[in-house]
Amino acid sequence: MSSPLSRILYVEDQPDIRLVAKMALEVVGKFTVIACASGQEALEAAPSASADLLLLDVMMPGMDGPSTLQALRELPATAHTPVVFMTAKVQAAEVALYKSMGALEVISKPFDPMQLATQLRQIWAGRA
Repeated sequence: MSSPLSRILYVEDQPDIRLVAKMALEVVGKFTVIACASGQEALEAAPSASADLLLLDVMMPGMDGPSTLQALRELPATAHTPVVFMTAKVQAAEVALYKSMGALEVISKPFDPMQLATQLRQIWAGRA
């Protein structure tokens, strides 16, 4: 039996989106959320975050979501942590690309804050 999802390392460069998602995940989902504004911030937070799940925005200045994931995969703390991408670009080819990088799922933006925690729990429950 796998452990329940409780700690999420969330990377989103837009402050308003980051705030809404963090509040939704903490208040509605009762998750512990380590929110980062950039891939670089995520790399600094990851070793001590003890995250169960990585939730990464795809489009970010500097290190985008896929680059951030590659860098996180090189850290022992997040080498095997499940990942979910969030993006406004959810064409089939892009979703397939993110899944080929190991993403459990791709959540489209704009997301419904009241449903985000439920979406993540369903993805978590359905992972292999």
